[in-house]
Amino acid sequence: MNALQWLTLIRHGESTGNLAHQAVQGTDAEETGITVRDPDIPLTDTGRAQAAALGRWLAALPEDERPTRVVSSPYVRALDTVRIALAQAPYEVGIEVDERLRDREQGVLEGLTPLGVRRRHPEEAERLNRLGKFYYRPPGGESWADLALRLRSLYRDLERDAPGERVLVAAHDAIIVMTRYVLEGLSEREILEIERTPIANCSVSRWNWLEGRLSAVSYNDCTHLTGASAATA
Repeated sequence: MNALQWLTLIRHGESTGNLAHQAVQGTDAEETGITVRDPDIPLTDTGRAQAAALGRWLAALPEDERPTRVVSSPYVRALDTVRIALAQAPYEVGIEVDERLRDREQGVLEGLTPLGVRRRHPEEAERLNRLGKFYYRPPGGESWADLALRLRSLYRDLERDAPGERVLVAAHDAIIVMTRYVLEGLSEREILEIERTPIANCSVSRWNWLEGRLSAVSYNDCTHLTGASAATA
């Protein structure tokens, strides 16, 4: 049977977008203030330090757990995170880019705070409340269920193309949450309860092939970030 030996997911380090979201929390702002495209949002200095700490963790992995293949979201904050991390590791592996790992697209709600959505698109706020977070799709955007569809496609391709390999994935919080949903066969209720705990910047989540399936080893682990801020926004 084709199977990955290890699957390790990392969230990107702290970004300027994370700081922008934090700055408007608890205020009456209707917009986040982010002025660049989502794919172009860069890391902060803290995010780069987190990525270097992640690299030191990668360097310390046992040889039989080190990644043999690396796949990243095309977004700058994810790509830069894994590039910085791999520069700290004593082994060489190329970085592949796969757009299926991009962050969830918000469509017409891009750049708006929850208050901004309620004020500017009250009909969408009502639809979100009625459908629930998992199945709600903003106009021009994606639902959480849409993420599951593209991730099922991605992991099928990896199983076919990288059997027995140890794959490192650099992506976003929603991708990590929905990977758990896909791999562990969770329900809507279960994954939404899990999602209530934010995925920390540069956290590590891992699955290992055991007894015929990829089994969880760690989730949202930040112990390697001692000395670097583990921001969660």
